[in-house]
Amino acid sequence: MKSKSRVGEEVLVANACPCGATDCACALYHNGAAAPDALSLMRSRYTAYVLKLYDYLMNTWHSDTRPAALEWEHQRWLGLEVKNYSVESPEHATVEFVARYKVNGRAYRLHEISNFVCEQGKWFYVDGEFPVTTDQRSMNLRKIHR
Repeated sequence: MKSKSRVGEEVLVANACPCGATDCACALYHNGAAAPDALSLMRSRYTAYVLKLYDYLMNTWHSDTRPAALEWEHQRWLGLEVKNYSVESPEHATVEFVARYKVNGRAYRLHEISNFVCEQGKWFYVDGEFPVTTDQRSMNLRKIHR
């Protein structure tokens, strides 16, 4: 990964994780350690998408909602911003995030509120909701009123 130094020159950052956390442990989770909370699992899953770690993504997806297979597009993941982390109970949590990516040179944003459950000490991704922004609401209203 590259980062800008104070004088504006690009430098290589050793061992920088795509999840952006300064205290990152994604590699540990990818190699079998249990993520301690939903936020850590979400960050490690983002990194798994970046690195195309198919098995990790499937193994951390709850069996009730896990797809039979993942369809890989040619995404180039560009960044992750965590907006909110909420622990509803010891077994349930949500993480709101925005992930930026490109497909065939076109930029996209994935804004999701992900639901997680903890079963027998292990966190799993369950599903996600896609909040509608104020801009999207007004665009939809304009379409309805035409």
